[in-house]
Amino acid sequence: MNLSICTISFRHHLHSLDHLAQWAKKQQFQGIELWGIHAKHLADDLSYHAEWLQSYGLYVSMLSDYLPLEASSLEMVDAVQTLSSLAQRWGTNKIRTFAGQKGSRETGREERTYLVNQLRLICEHLYERGQYVLVEIHPNTLTDTLSSTVQFLEEVDHPALRVNFDVLHMWESGADPIEAAQVLRPFISHFHLKNVASRDDLSVFAPQNVYASAGSREGMVPLFDGAVDYHAFLSSIAPIMKIDASLEWFGPNVKEVLASDREQINRTIHATNIHLS
Repeated sequence: MNLSICTISFRHHLHSLDHLAQWAKKQQFQGIELWGIHAKHLADDLSYHAEWLQSYGLYVSMLSDYLPLEASSLEMVDAVQTLSSLAQRWGTNKIRTFAGQKGSRETGREERTYLVNQLRLICEHLYERGQYVLVEIHPNTLTDTLSSTVQFLEEVDHPALRVNFDVLHMWESGADPIEAAQVLRPFISHFHLKNVASRDDLSVFAPQNVYASAGSREGMVPLFDGAVDYHAFLSSIAPIMKIDASLEWFGPNVKEVLASDREQINRTIHATNIHLS
């Protein structure tokens, strides 16, 4: 299992990428998921790139951004080319985005067709460079449920389209994350791991709250302390598929929580391997 930290977890902290790389190496993480805006801000500093990060024994597991699917094709292609170049610089072939900004039930047929065509266009541009676009399982997008995600994959029908499987948001949709991961297994290239105290607290992850420096963090809990059973999920999924995952923590005490979660994940995976052998 390859486990990454997310630079978005440190978006309100005064930490350099050098500091985060040193810390991630010390804590035995394998990668860093680089937030798109962070990659863009580093674009003019040529000392930061894949080889630099490799000197720490780390790699960029995914470049996470928000492609403007609702915009014109010309504007969107320009954004894709920028991210594609940044992904090449950082040595990753995975670019994360969201499938629109409205839930599947609120999206009309024509609007859905437009988004499908936009994603296919993105796929065509990235596939030429050996890169993939990962749509994230997320509420208020076309991949907000298992059935709509499967439909969307079938509609786009391109080998460059993959899935970033957010375990919490799949659980939020009402699906069993273990069963959903098995259904989507051929398309999953990355996992986001986070947890919440209860369903009543899910609004804490609404974008307008989670990205705000003064937003509430009530209900955000360490990975193994919440409503989603990660012992069961990892024990079931780890033996049947390769797991490239990021710990997506938005709450306080970032370093302490990430280090503790990584240690507990390793113990769970180790116990599963012992049981299987």
